[in-house]
Amino acid sequence: MADKNPSELGTEPIRSLLNKYAVPAIISMIVSSLYNIIDSIYIGHIPENGDKCITALAIAFPLMNLSAAFGSLVGAGGSTLVSIKLGEKDNVAANWVLGNVTTLNIIIGMAIMTLGLFFMDEILILFGASADSVPGAGDGTISYAREFMTIILLGNTLTHLFFGLNNVMRASGNPNKAMNNTLLTVLLNIILAPIFIYVLGLGIAGAALATITAQTVSLILLLYHFLNGKTVLVLEKDKLALKPQIVKAIFSIGIAPFMLNSLACVVTVLMNNSFKTYGGDSAIGAYGIVNRVLTIGAMIVLGFNQGMQPIAGYNYGARKMDRVANVFKTTCMMATIVMIVLFTVCQLFPERITSIFIEEKSGEELLQMASNGLRIGVLAMPIVGFQMVTSNFFQSVGKAKISLFMSCTRQLLILVPMILTLPKFFGIDGVWFAMPASDFVASMVALIILKTQYKKVLQSKR
Repeated sequence: MADKNPSELGTEPIRSLLNKYAVPAIISMIVSSLYNIIDSIYIGHIPENGDKCITALAIAFPLMNLSAAFGSLVGAGGSTLVSIKLGEKDNVAANWVLGNVTTLNIIIGMAIMTLGLFFMDEILILFGASADSVPGAGDGTISYAREFMTIILLGNTLTHLFFGLNNVMRASGNPNKAMNNTLLTVLLNIILAPIFIYVLGLGIAGAALATITAQTVSLILLLYHFLNGKTVLVLEKDKLALKPQIVKAIFSIGIAPFMLNSLACVVTVLMNNSFKTYGGDSAIGAYGIVNRVLTIGAMIVLGFNQGMQPIAGYNYGARKMDRVANVFKTTCMMATIVMIVLFTVCQLFPERITSIFIEEKSGEELLQMASNGLRIGVLAMPIVGFQMVTSNFFQSVGKAKISLFMSCTRQLLILVPMILTLPKFFGIDGVWFAMPASDFVASMVALIILKTQYKKVLQSKR
């Protein structure tokens, strides 16, 4: 079924709209999460070095997070601004946003690629990699992390363009096409990864190459969508020039998810180094496994948030505040249900879940750490969905400062101090407990902010 005109965002029932926009995003996020899990399984089962490779993946994760932070600065900011402009019936301004999103992604993607490749080893050591006793011998985790990140960084610009344009496509009334692009990327990844890893013998580098190849194919389809002249948004050469007012608006909205991802990078670095101190390389690998599992719930909630974003942004721009309130409440309810299910499953079956990622005979210590960490890590999950939706809601209506404050509070003011202090008293369990403890406090802060700012936002005229 063809996607409808963006004006449906201001007229159709909220529940059906949320289903239409969130379900494709959720499917995309779930499939992406499953790909990440499958990719980790492929990597964890690389003959002889699977445990070190999955640890290397956890070490590379902060650098990927940092790249994603800059991607969200442009992608999330640009997609929200597009929704608002379309709600205001200003299609020309929306097209300027598309052009500036494209240019910014190219500039930022190339800058990260250059700096990342130049300072590769220094960054990986900082992120928790253990050095080879003999350079290039492969007995430390840095060799495997370097193999993986070199390929990822070389394709970084393409990755930025793919995610940025896919976000804009979804926000402009094409959730199904955005979903299909993501599904195609994941499907290609799943097919190519074992071929590159095992058949061609490329190891962990093969996983990275499969990712970049799949994203490149989907990016070509995205460019065709925005260049064929048949859609509301058209990528035009004369609108690629950066306009300061548009760049400022994109950054002002995107600063909240940017800070969230940047702080996530800092937090992961601190977690990796704390785990390395109290549990060694295996503990870092265990954290990587737990992160993969928890990402499933986070991605589903993110899918709901992505469904909420164009609906809330469009209706906020159109001054239909009752619809803005309705979509927020509905999204909160759905996110909470998802997180309760995740909590229950992880508490009941932690060993079965973590054993999927690596062979027991080659990583028994790693699996024991991961099972214990998973039980602890999900303790606050039933209330985390509310916190995530609330932060995204303020971003969706252009209130970046509130969303930014919530993001910084959770990561910088709560989680970081806990990572630095709890392990001193509780050892490795203290690192694990820092996660649910900070989630609980952040959710309470979100509740306070919601009570004090919600009505002001709905009564505001921007």
